[in-house]
Amino acid sequence: MKNVIFSDIDGTILSEDYSFESVKPAINQLTSLGIPIILCSSKTRAEIEFYRKEIGIKDPFISENGAAIFIPKNYFSQMPKYDKSTDQYNIIEIGTPYFLLRQKIKDIRERNNIDIIGFGDLSAEELSKESKLPLELAILAKQREYDEPFRVLTDNENQLINIIDSEGLYLTKGDCYWHLKGNHDKGSAVTSLIELFSQNFGQIRTAGIGNSPNDLPMLSAVEKPFWVGETDQIEKVWKKVVMWVSE
Repeated sequence: MKNVIFSDIDGTILSEDYSFESVKPAINQLTSLGIPIILCSSKTRAEIEFYRKEIGIKDPFISENGAAIFIPKNYFSQMPKYDKSTDQYNIIEIGTPYFLLRQKIKDIRERNNIDIIGFGDLSAEELSKESKLPLELAILAKQREYDEPFRVLTDNENQLINIIDSEGLYLTKGDCYWHLKGNHDKGSAVTSLIELFSQNFGQIRTAGIGNSPNDLPMLSAVEKPFWVGETDQIEKVWKKVVMWVSE
């Protein structure tokens, strides 16, 4: 039976200083066994590609809170319909185009006097300073396609939630930011990818690793959820995943 592992990135693979050294032994062990590790993050395609290369993962991945599934060419023998194709990937798009979300942010801010600061309002240098991301990663974080992270600077988050609901859009909460998005979440994208793995490999077992509210739909979609309460637990949790694989 094939095992498939889904994992967030921040706080589940990366520590607070953006290092993944503590989990490298476990990930190397899993990849050496041919076990797919599917990165499922609020991060952009560009950010996830950076970490896939650094970590040495070549499996499909899910960007921007379930907005799109990127499947390397020839990864599956049976491939369903997809929305876009590049030299590298077949892409299943679920999310709302980014320019529409930016327009909604602008409209809501102007009509309701709510002070919202999104990634699109910041330069890469400003985002790096605010988020503590290295500048080169802040540049990648701004290459958004489907999801706008933001902060509310005034004390009216509940009003904003009601307004966004009335606009037919959705919110989810990450580690540090709210995310404005379309009608999708990590769970729906994970479910689609699980079905695709099952079509190609038969019966599979699935696990997920998360640490924040936007990971809960992903953890609900897998058989074995793992929760990282604090960043100092990351290594311990990945060791548990290795033990689960060997059961």
